[in-house]
Amino acid sequence: MITEVLPVGRTGWAERFDHAPSDLFPQEEALVARAVEKRRREFATGRWCARRALAQLGVARAPILMGERGAPGWPPGIVGSITHCPGYAAAVVGRSDRVATIGVDAEPDEPLPEGVLGEISLPAERDRLARLAPDGVAWERLLFCVKEAVYKAWFPLTQRWLDFTEADADLRPDGSFTVRLLVDGPVSGFRGRWRAEHNLLVAAIVMPSAEARSGR
Repeated sequence: MITEVLPVGRTGWAERFDHAPSDLFPQEEALVARAVEKRRREFATGRWCARRALAQLGVARAPILMGERGAPGWPPGIVGSITHCPGYAAAVVGRSDRVATIGVDAEPDEPLPEGVLGEISLPAERDRLARLAPDGVAWERLLFCVKEAVYKAWFPLTQRWLDFTEADADLRPDGSFTVRLLVDGPVSGFRGRWRAEHNLLVAAIVMPSAEARSGR
């Protein structure tokens, strides 16, 4: 599923459609020692995916700890993103000389809880959603999914928080999206792709280093 939203040949990736127990390094175990079992399984499955994605780039197995705001602490020269939701986990990584940042998010393909859309969207986004044909896609949830991917791509570039209302996302039925950032930063927006399959939604942003240098 994740391969459908990634550029060919630029990243390493792995995905899994369960949260079966997976081995952790002792340093990682310590991070979730007090977590409930569900959180431990999600964390371990995400690390399982991350190590297999890194192996595609020739990076040896090593602990993946937590950086600022809980973001994965990638090895030097690596950028990446991990996501998990019920029944799914994925990781995507790239070398920083080719990829500036990556943001990936997965969500169940089902409506948002009542009242959430107004908190995570702009009026212009809600207007565009209203014009989209249903097509069996939970568009409101997809908007949330895209904005989560945007934050994951934004934070490594800036080390700053980004509110849901500080990004204007335009979802397209062809499986693409564009995002205009409404705050100052090193880039003015992102482009990405989305996929709806297996009752899941996944969105991915993979920004080449050249685009980041140009501020696009």
